[in-house]
Amino acid sequence: MPWKIATFGFIAVTSLLAGCSTTSDSSADTSRSASAATSAAGDGRCDASGAQAAVGRQASIDLLNQVRSQSGAQDARILGPNDMVTLEYRSDRVNVNTDATGKVIRVNCG
Repeated sequence: MPWKIATFGFIAVTSLLAGCSTTSDSSADTSRSASAATSAAGDGRCDASGAQAAVGRQASIDLLNQVRSQSGAQDARILGPNDMVTLEYRSDRVNVNTDATGKVIRVNCG
C-alpha cells in the first residue's frame, strides 16, 4: 500500500512540475518577428493629420483603408452619429466619424 501512495505522489508531483516548465515554441518567435516588422514599418501610432483629406467624402471600406494607411494606425473604424462607443483611448486606432448620411465629418485618433 505505501508503494501505491508513493507512486501516485511521484506521478502527481512530476505532472505538476512538467506543467510549470517552459519550452521554446515557435509562437514566441513569430510574435517577436511580428513586432520587429511593426517597428520597422512604424510604431503603429495614429496621426490623424495625414488623413484629413477624407473629410467631406462618403464613408466606405476603401476610404477606411486609405485613412488607416495615411494615418499610420493599425486599426480603424467608422462611427455613425448614434453609434455606441467605448471611452477607451487606443493610440493605434483611427476613427472616421460620419453624419447621418454617411459623409465623413471628422477623422481623429482613439
